[in-house]
Amino acid sequence: MEALNSRIQQLQDQVKQQEKLASLGMLTAGIVHEIRNPLNFVINFSKLSKGLLKDLEDDLAANEQAIDAEDLEDIRDIMASLAENLQKIQEHGDRAVSIIQNILLYSRGKEDEFIPTDICKLAKEYVWLSYHAMRANYPGFNISVEERYAEGLPLVEVIPQDLSRAILNVMNNACYAVWEKTQTAPADYKPSVRVSVEIRGEQCAITIADNGKGMTDEVKQKIFQSFFTTKPIGHGTGLGMSITRDIIEHKHHGHIEFDAVENEGSQFTLFIPLKK
Repeated sequence: MEALNSRIQQLQDQVKQQEKLASLGMLTAGIVHEIRNPLNFVINFSKLSKGLLKDLEDDLAANEQAIDAEDLEDIRDIMASLAENLQKIQEHGDRAVSIIQNILLYSRGKEDEFIPTDICKLAKEYVWLSYHAMRANYPGFNISVEERYAEGLPLVEVIPQDLSRAILNVMNNACYAVWEKTQTAPADYKPSVRVSVEIRGEQCAITIADNGKGMTDEVKQKIFQSFFTTKPIGHGTGLGMSITRDIIEHKHHGHIEFDAVENEGSQFTLFIPLKK
C-alpha cells in the first residue's frame, strides 16, 4: 500500500510538472512575439548605422588632405572595425529573427497538418535551442556539438511542430546524459553530441548520438514507457520518449532505432518516410 501511495504521489508530481510545461509553452509564444520587435529595431538600426558609416567615409575621403596621416589611419581602422561589428550584429539579428519566425510557424501549424519542411534547418534550430536551454538551467554546462547535414535534401512533408518536439526531446536527453556523466567522469572526459540528417533509401534519418551515461538493459526495455524516467523529479516527466515514439511511429508512420552502452553513450535515429 505504501508503494502504491508513493507511486500515486510520483504521478501527481509528474502531472503537475507537465502542466507547468504547458503553461511555459504559452508563455514562450508570448515572449517570442515580444522579442521579435526589439530584434527588428536592432537590425534596422545596424543597417542605418552602416549607411551613416558610408557617409562618414565619403566625407573623410573629401577632407583627408586636412587630416594628419597617422590620425587618418587610426580613423580608418576604427571605421573598419565598426563596419565589421555592424555586419555581425545584422547577421546574428537576422539569424535570431529566422529562428523566431520558424518557431511561430511550427507552433501555429494546424493539428496534424503536414507541411513541406527543410528537415536540416528544423533539426539545427531545435538542437541549438536544447543546447542553450541546458546552458541556462545547468550552470557550467558546456559540450561540443558535431553537426553533419546532408546537402540538397528535398523538402519532407512532416508535422513541423510535432517533429520539432521529438528532436527536442531526444536532444534534451542527450545533453542531460553527458551533463550527468561530467559530474563523476575523469577530468579528461570531453562531453559531446553528434547530430546528422541524411537520406537512407526512402527515408530521412535524423540521428542524435552522445557519449554520456548510456543505459542499462533494464532502462532500454522501459525507455518508451509513459512516466518512466531515470531523472530526479523536476528534471524530467517521463513522457518525452513516449511522446517522441507517438510522433514518429503513429503520426509520421516512421520508426525509431536506438542503441546504448552503459557508461559509453546512446544513439537515437528517427526515420521519417519521404512520401506519406
